[in-house]
Amino acid sequence: EEICNVSAKDSGKPMLDAAFGEILTTCEKIRWLLAEGEQALKPEPRSAGSMMFYKSARVEYHPLGVIGAIVPWNYPFHNILNPVTAAVFAGCGIVVKVSEYASWSSEYYERIIHAALDAVGASRDLVQVVHGFGTTGQALVKAKDVSKLIFVGSTGIGRKVLEAAAENLTPVVLELGGKDPVIVCDDANLNQLVPITLRATFQSCGQNCTGAERILVQEGIYDKFLDKVVPTVENMRQGAPLDSLVDCGAMCMPKQASNVQALVDDAVLRGAKVLVGGKLKTSKSGGQYYPPTILVGVTKEMRIWNEEVFGPVMCVEKFSTDEEAVRLVNSNPFGLGSSIFSGSKARAKKIAIQLKTGASSINDFATTYLCQSLPFGGVKESGFDKFGGIEGLRGMCYTKAVCEDKFPLMNTTVPPELQYPVKAHSFKMVCGIVHFFYGLGIFSNLTGLVRLLKALIAPGKPPVSDKKQA
Repeated sequence: EEICNVSAKDSGKPMLDAAFGEILTTCEKIRWLLAEGEQALKPEPRSAGSMMFYKSARVEYHPLGVIGAIVPWNYPFHNILNPVTAAVFAGCGIVVKVSEYASWSSEYYERIIHAALDAVGASRDLVQVVHGFGTTGQALVKAKDVSKLIFVGSTGIGRKVLEAAAENLTPVVLELGGKDPVIVCDDANLNQLVPITLRATFQSCGQNCTGAERILVQEGIYDKFLDKVVPTVENMRQGAPLDSLVDCGAMCMPKQASNVQALVDDAVLRGAKVLVGGKLKTSKSGGQYYPPTILVGVTKEMRIWNEEVFGPVMCVEKFSTDEEAVRLVNSNPFGLGSSIFSGSKARAKKIAIQLKTGASSINDFATTYLCQSLPFGGVKESGFDKFGGIEGLRGMCYTKAVCEDKFPLMNTTVPPELQYPVKAHSFKMVCGIVHFFYGLGIFSNLTGLVRLLKALIAPGKPPVSDKKQA
């Protein structure tokens, strides 16, 4: 409760949203690490191949060293604990640069981390939380002792991070913007999906990397969908999260509410229609309370079609066929997550497999993130590489390929025919080996064996050099 209270004060989210985003996800992350993390980092046996049948091959995972992470303000507790738990579990140290808009809460959360390190006798230096503005982040990105960077933020800043990191060839995980679609097919269960879609859109006032920003509804149930969501959104309560029971809190970033208003105004100017909300509220406390909004009639000419809103705006779009829905999703520059609702699991899976996104949830929303065994990350302008899951945990390590003798009395020796100086029949011998091991079919294998034996038994005369001929 105290963790959620601190998060609510610093980021403006209701306590329930904090419980979902800060506590549930972090607990599942820790549970997965303890249950499966060690197995993910154990040496992994690999096949040795045909010629190396007498060898044992494996991949080892070794800690990279110091990880640098730059994290945003929207979930201040989870955004710190997420990279910290993975890095420390993998044997790394980590420096986390928190957002300047979450400095107050991060100091409290850092004390929790240090208390945990003290409890097991580990050095507090293993985890460092640093504060500051862009120059602090830039110093971390350019630090030569940082072995890998994780950046969670906007696409524009992500490009700058990547450019700066290139100076030291520091690898970077980029988890950038998103404009996640929810596809609602005409055979979907509205009673099930409507509450999920509402929370997907308005959770934490829409300030989620994987928040639902485009609701694509098939034309046959388009009106029914609106009939269900409009009354609920009209009655959503908004205000300071710790003063009263509210459904939607405040927006954290300065001017973010104004940015959302600009996107809505642009859409309306170009023909979109506001069904609920759409006008920035003024508050006596000075907080930023952009109302839960439903916008219809959005087209590709509007900024809100392609730009991330990161606010409480549900854009409902209509589609006719599954193929059109896929085109609408893939035409967007972002590709973080996606959700598909259909009464037919086969139909939903067929749609999902065509979507160019880093994750797809079938008949649910963003469940891939709560499944902490799965990697998290997007494609296109949503970034690249992964954190979370097996891939993210192994990403805290460098991989080492190891090959050694499998049997005590069998090892590699170079036969006299292949030793220096090269013999006349050396090339023919290797050709025989290639055909024997990799020929297409038994006849080719036997041909290779014959060539190999012939090269050994009747090697032939060495060629006369030009010098001797002269």
